[in-house]
Amino acid sequence: MEQSPLRLIKRCAEYIPIEDINTIRIGLRGIYVLYDDNEVVYVGMTTGGRGGIRARLKRHRAKKADLWTHCSIFEVWDNIRDEEIVELEGLFRHIYRHDSVANKLNAQRGFKLMKSVTNSDIADW
Repeated sequence: MEQSPLRLIKRCAEYIPIEDINTIRIGLRGIYVLYDDNEVVYVGMTTGGRGGIRARLKRHRAKKADLWTHCSIFEVWDNIRDEEIVELEGLFRHIYRHDSVANKLNAQRGFKLMKSVTNSDIADW
């Protein structure tokens, strides 16, 4: 297998139609994105338990299939800790927190831990 040049992401597949999610291997860990056509409606993550990314996507399809049409998946390397996956997802949630389209499915609306490192006065950095 070809080695990924990225430190966190082992491989990715983008714009997978909702009807093709059963082809995703069970147990993948990482980040996934749900799209309604080309607009991001949700960024999620899984640490691999309970079926991984595929299982999470199947749950989203069962509950909210009318809100998304495609997804992208970003598998992390095996040595990436679960806490790092949570932090990545939190970063994306923080970025999209004011985007009403990207927050259609996001109940958390942000990433609490990001507030502890936020300092808008870059002169203090």
